[in-house]
Amino acid sequence: MGFSVNDVVPLTQARANLSELADQAKAGAEKIITKNGESYVALIDADRLDYYHRLEHEHIHLLLIDDAKRGLADIEVGRSYMADAAIARLQQRRADPNLQRR
Repeated sequence: MGFSVNDVVPLTQARANLSELADQAKAGAEKIITKNGESYVALIDADRLDYYHRLEHEHIHLLLIDDAKRGLADIEVGRSYMADAAIARLQQRRADPNLQRR
């Protein structure tokens, strides 16, 4: 969704017209409020914000599923370490500066 010039509002103007801007946001407009000439905050409908949060959570879950798939694929082809061995290896690298370079 693009923004028009009318969607960018200086903070001083937003203070004076908050009720009107809120009504516009509730009707579907998204407002970018600027401070000192730079974007500062956005004013959007609360339902839309909730929708954005749900999308973000779904995206995170999809990333976790992809990570799990890659992990299972690594296990299938033998690219895995037992947890205790991997932790011991990391601790050994931390203790020996020469191993950190590898």
